[in-house]
Amino acid sequence: MLIEAGHFALALALGLSVVQFLVPLWGARTNDATLMSVGTPAALGVFGLVLFSFGVLSWAYATSDFSLANVVANSHSQKPFVYKLTGVWGNHEGSMLLWIVILALFGALVAIAKNAVPPKLRANTIAMQGLVTIAFLLFLLITSNPFERLSPAPFEGQDLNPFLQDPGLAIHPPLLYIGYVGFSITFAFAMAALIEGKIDAVWARAVRPWTLTAWGFLTLGIAMGSYWAYYELGWGGWWFWDPVENASLMPWLAGTALIHSTVVMERRDALKVWTILLAILTFSLSLLGTFLVRSGVLTSVHAFAVDPDRGLFILGILVFFIGGSLALFAWRASMLKQGGIFAPVSREGALVLNNLFLSTACATVFIGTLYPLALESLTGAKISVGAPFFNATFLPIVIPLLMLLPFGQVIAWKRGDMAGIASRLWVAGGLAILATVAVYAVTFGGPALAPLAVGLGVFLVLGAFNEVATRSFAGGITGAGALALAARRALGLPRSTWGTVLAHAGVGVTVIGIAATAWSVERIVSMNPGDVEPIAGYEARLEGVFPRTLHNYNEDVARFTLTRDGEVVSQLETMKRMYPARGMSTTEAGLETFGFSQVYISFGEVQPDGSLGVRLYYKPFVLLIWIGSVIMAAGAALSLTDRRFRVGAPVRAKGQEKGQERGQDKGHTKGQASGHAGGRRDEPRAAGGSAAAVPAE
Repeated sequence: MLIEAGHFALALALGLSVVQFLVPLWGARTNDATLMSVGTPAALGVFGLVLFSFGVLSWAYATSDFSLANVVANSHSQKPFVYKLTGVWGNHEGSMLLWIVILALFGALVAIAKNAVPPKLRANTIAMQGLVTIAFLLFLLITSNPFERLSPAPFEGQDLNPFLQDPGLAIHPPLLYIGYVGFSITFAFAMAALIEGKIDAVWARAVRPWTLTAWGFLTLGIAMGSYWAYYELGWGGWWFWDPVENASLMPWLAGTALIHSTVVMERRDALKVWTILLAILTFSLSLLGTFLVRSGVLTSVHAFAVDPDRGLFILGILVFFIGGSLALFAWRASMLKQGGIFAPVSREGALVLNNLFLSTACATVFIGTLYPLALESLTGAKISVGAPFFNATFLPIVIPLLMLLPFGQVIAWKRGDMAGIASRLWVAGGLAILATVAVYAVTFGGPALAPLAVGLGVFLVLGAFNEVATRSFAGGITGAGALALAARRALGLPRSTWGTVLAHAGVGVTVIGIAATAWSVERIVSMNPGDVEPIAGYEARLEGVFPRTLHNYNEDVARFTLTRDGEVVSQLETMKRMYPARGMSTTEAGLETFGFSQVYISFGEVQPDGSLGVRLYYKPFVLLIWIGSVIMAAGAALSLTDRRFRVGAPVRAKGQEKGQERGQDKGHTKGQASGHAGGRRDEPRAAGGSAAAVPAE
């Protein structure tokens, strides 16, 4: 009965989602506060029902209930308990249920965010989120029922895909889904703005926290997936331009542009139409990733092998939401009033340039990913678009973007001064050049461009913290108390400022880690027990190969002793696992970490002469790639704790707009001039410490 209750809860959630969509939407149209308020309990009810359904499916996996077809296909009684639970989302049906849980969660969070979102905007947003929930609940109930029964029930399950029986893949999907689905709420906010025909600083302030949340989780999800591919697949690489990897990269790039665009909107009341379009495109790219993974149109180690009929249903969802939202955008965009103006050399201008670079980079990934699929569907010809294409198109766009990033952080709003910008960045630039020269000297004869990339990463890190240093040490104060005063000023900066600094510094750390891979050392050898192979100053000795049986798999284990200058520094094992229930094997790499660098050994095939094929790598500073990603996500999390995101943007009386806007522009210009000399604030302030609003329309 519990299983049937879980299934019935999904049907109830579908009916309640219809209420969530229609009633508050009609209430917002008729200005009926009672009808608008219905959205809150409806959204909370939908979340409660789908969460209950997800809990029931989780219980079925935990107890190995093989009366469910989904459990039989993706579980095994001997599987470790943690992978029984993570197996809930290690398949198509369960992962779609998790997707809907997150959809409903975001709808419920908006419903209870009464202080941060105006009532009418909240009602329309909840309604649009309900519409998205309806579509995916229909998809789940019609094509992907996770509660389908088997009769008679088999005694044992078929086990989970071995690649998913790993801590990285246990964490990676939920993080990625929160990122994907999180952008649904920004889409809902955009649709709400178009329906109402009004977009202002209040809207921008309301949507930024949700965008930051989605972006932060998507960053962590992509990083976790990259690290999993690095150590699990045995190839020693961290990014392969796989179509499913690209499917997550595209909304990340568009979401990054959206974050910066909403900053301009909130501060200068500009880029309204572009911001709405970005919100639509970002969620559309998330839906596209869902289609690619679940439609069967591509083969990938990451993709779910599902039948194309489900792909057609998702394609219908894709067409409905993308086509419908773009049609609404075309109809209503002309009603959105344009806001403030700014000079090309300004913080706003820098952020516009940032958006152009990010959008173009996203377009290159989009073309490189979808062109082979389109060509095959139209002509039957199969081509492969891989790293050479993306390196030739993506990198020339991203490198200038990264070079300009520190300049955009220090330039003034509305109108900037190039000479002043250069004077504030000369220390960071000089140290970056010194770092480049030093790295080139140490690695002379190696890759010529890698030291430049390291220097760029150093420039990004120092340029990010230059913002804090400039504002903390401004004012010409010298003497013993200068450092203490600067520290107090730094700690008193808005958390959103510190969040921006951390996120940009994280980009620099990741760039350094990527650049350092140019000095990786790789050896592919055949070894017998007792053989020793050198690798970047270390010696790896193969002690032997022995079998081992654990849980639901058998494995052959190759044990190595790692020495340096004759002294043992580590013992590590690399395994080749066989999962009998699935008839599949996996490779588990042996990793030893030294600082931010790693020695990586992967078990290959047994050669005809009885020797063992082995891959040995030395990866200098490789961990910086993922540490930088974590720093970026931490920056987003820190920004979310800023009080102004909790209280929302105050709405200004229309009669005061013009005079106050002129006064703010004058005061802001003075504030920028005095800020560089005496500690400017990056956000205008309102009563109670919250940032003041740009004029609301």
